[in-house]
Amino acid sequence: MIFLHVFFVISSLLSADQEAKTITFPSKDGLTLTADLYIMHDKSAPFIVLFHQARWSRGEYEEIAPRLNMMGFNCMAVDLRSGGQVNGVKNQSFLLAQEQMKPTNYVDAYKDIESSIEYARKFYAQGKMIAWGSSYSSALVLKYAGDNIDKVDAVLSFSPGEYFANQGRSKQWITESAAQITQPVFITSAKGEKSSWSGIFAAIQSDKKEFFLPTTAGNHGSSALWSKFGDSVYYWEAVEKFLNQLK
Repeated sequence: MIFLHVFFVISSLLSADQEAKTITFPSKDGLTLTADLYIMHDKSAPFIVLFHQARWSRGEYEEIAPRLNMMGFNCMAVDLRSGGQVNGVKNQSFLLAQEQMKPTNYVDAYKDIESSIEYARKFYAQGKMIAWGSSYSSALVLKYAGDNIDKVDAVLSFSPGEYFANQGRSKQWITESAAQITQPVFITSAKGEKSSWSGIFAAIQSDKKEFFLPTTAGNHGSSALWSKFGDSVYYWEAVEKFLNQLK
């Protein structure tokens, strides 16, 4: 029976992965963004928009998104213009931005986050909208949630920080917006990164905020959930507990 159960779970995850569909849509300045859709449920299901960490791509979520599908969530993993490559997946938005000589700093990706969430809401999501970020994008989704409390129902932020002071923004740019958040918020990171986001977390006024820190060293960004890391199971336990409250 155990073997059959494991086989079923693995087969289901593979099926979910096979359903991923690559799409494109415009950002606010006209740049074409690339994303992978992971949709297994109708439009009333909660929808998670997934954003990657620095120098990476939507490939950060190849393993994560199918598991979220099995939990009852539809997902879209987006290539932001500030990125590169991971898991063999090249960031098409970044490559096109370079080709069109558009800036690709972290702050330049904020408009992509705005556009992605609006696009997902318009075409794919009628239920709760959840923003999920990794590293620099985890900070940007906190800013977006604070500035747009009517557009996002919850936020998951993996390794946020005030990463933008050298890009023309104040050292409190994220914290100031995070202070406006009233939605449920989940923050996590590697164990040694807490000082990077503790001030942001303290500023959040939501009574439904929580964080998770591993007892192990842990890992940076959403990659902490990758199965190749032995402590990923503890991150998943915390994530699942938080997400189950949003269904």
